[in-house]
Amino acid sequence: MASSKDKKLLLIKSLHTVIWLFFNLVIFYLLYAAIANSIDRWVFICIGLVLVEGVVLLAFKMFCPLTVWARKYSDSTKANFDIFLPNWLAKYNKLIYTTIFLIALIIIVLRLVIG
Repeated sequence: MASSKDKKLLLIKSLHTVIWLFFNLVIFYLLYAAIANSIDRWVFICIGLVLVEGVVLLAFKMFCPLTVWARKYSDSTKANFDIFLPNWLAKYNKLIYTTIFLIALIIIVLRLVIG
């Protein structure tokens, strides 16, 4: 039977994964909207959500608050100890998604400025 500690870590991992999936939708919507030149109010809402996430990460010294919370329940040194992702993706997650976000943002700005 799983301990209380294991159950709490499972809950955090599940929540973290759901939030990660949500932000995937947000970021890939931004990329789609940029490429398709479909800039609407949702684009600006998505940009705001990503910027708020960035502020939260900065406030927690580039760690997700859920990672900080999960650390109480695990001594693992793996990058994916707190989320249901392959270790390589968890390790490079911020780099990958920041790059995709910046590409989308550059395209959006260019479309708005150039027309």
